[in-house]
Amino acid sequence: MAPRRSRFTRRQRRLLRLARTVVVAVALVTGGVWWAGDGEPADPPLAAGPAAHAGTGATAGAPAALDHKAKTRVLPKVTPRPAPLPAPLARSRPVTVAVPAITIEAPVVELGLDATGRLGTPPVDDPRVVGWYAKGPAPGERGTAVVVGHRDTRTGPAIFLNLDSLSAGNTVRIARADGKVAVFTVDRVRTYAKNDFPDKEVYGATGRPELRLLTCGGAFDRGKGYEANIVVFAHLTEIAQKI
Repeated sequence: MAPRRSRFTRRQRRLLRLARTVVVAVALVTGGVWWAGDGEPADPPLAAGPAAHAGTGATAGAPAALDHKAKTRVLPKVTPRPAPLPAPLARSRPVTVAVPAITIEAPVVELGLDATGRLGTPPVDDPRVVGWYAKGPAPGERGTAVVVGHRDTRTGPAIFLNLDSLSAGNTVRIARADGKVAVFTVDRVRTYAKNDFPDKEVYGATGRPELRLLTCGGAFDRGKGYEANIVVFAHLTEIAQKI
């Protein structure tokens, strides 16, 4: 009987070893599936197979959604280039000045310097006209063109009453005798006391076509008049054809 028990014991041992091998194999496979689901690949694919969506409520075979929080690309900000400035125009006298923001359009008369060397003013009996300093550059020509107008007269408001309400970005359109319209864009508006007026800053050339609109400002004194000047600084940004 002893040999039979020995063969039986060997058979049990073989079965036991086989069972252990199967358990270890299952444990390795199970462990491998658990690890793959717990971690996240460094660069997940845009689409995954149906098995990736099992139990998630997603349609089988549908592409997996890209994790936008993890994969959003930050593109560099592109700043549009400003439009190139037009070339200076040849000399031509201005005919009319229009400022759409304050709804004015005025004919232009020529001005010179008075006996004291100061810039003259448009006629006080016609508050609807503006004056251009004809000894200086024409609007659109290289240099700084100067146009002045009254704020008011003894008879009431004048053409540049609301000049100080302009702001950067507003435009000034000056029709010229050659049929061209020089369009200027306002850079800034400043008020200067007459006894501290910066001639070089206001009248000085900048190397490009510019425009200055001037009128009176500040407090008014019956004996001395207005104490300040309002100045609009603008530069040429467009050349249009007169309609």
